[in-house]
Amino acid sequence: MPNDVSLDEVSNIYLESWKQGTKGITVYRDGSRSGVLVSADEEKNDVLENTEFKETKAPSRPERLDAKVVRFKNNKEKWIAVVGLLNGRPYEIFTGKTEDVFNMPPTVEYGWVIKNRREDGSSQYDFQYEDKDGYKVTMGGLSRSFDKEFWNYAKLISGILRHGMPLHYVVDLIEKMNLYDANINTWKSGVVRALKTFIADGTKVSDHTCRECGDEGLVYEEGCLKCVSCGYSKCG
Repeated sequence: MPNDVSLDEVSNIYLESWKQGTKGITVYRDGSRSGVLVSADEEKNDVLENTEFKETKAPSRPERLDAKVVRFKNNKEKWIAVVGLLNGRPYEIFTGKTEDVFNMPPTVEYGWVIKNRREDGSSQYDFQYEDKDGYKVTMGGLSRSFDKEFWNYAKLISGILRHGMPLHYVVDLIEKMNLYDANINTWKSGVVRALKTFIADGTKVSDHTCRECGDEGLVYEEGCLKCVSCGYSKCG
């Protein structure tokens, strides 16, 4: 029926249908079902989006990235991670034992990762921070400061980070990596610890259950998984 059809006209249609012995009739005003059709189309599009691969292009890396220094202990050993941030989100990560890293003052928590080009065309990553007197101190060659094998794995993880995989999925992926060397497994735990600190509070995890009560309602809070049902918390 036209959108401006009157109530009397609709009533007359129902009355006439009854007189003709019609068993059932449905009347729609023009446009009254548009919302339903739109919703159906949106649901169809959502299904398509969830069943199709979409290639993503990583945002270009600026020459200079903000960086956060994360320190932690793993199997009683001191570890350090330098996490390059783009708009506050992890873009790249460098991790290793503190003893293998250049002598970075323990008070340094923030700085910058600067990407430079060598004469041979290869890349060099330097770390820069501001000392207590306001002077910028540059430590050249992050790549030579970490174990080569750690560095190569970190390049792979950095590629995943910059292409936008949600952080809690990145953490889950790394945790499930089957690595047989004890040193690499220790390094893996270090990367997980560092990245967990950047997961937003309240992020829900669907594929884990609480060890205490078995509930699936786990969320991240301050880098730790917490059960919203019983309060159990797991860190590290």
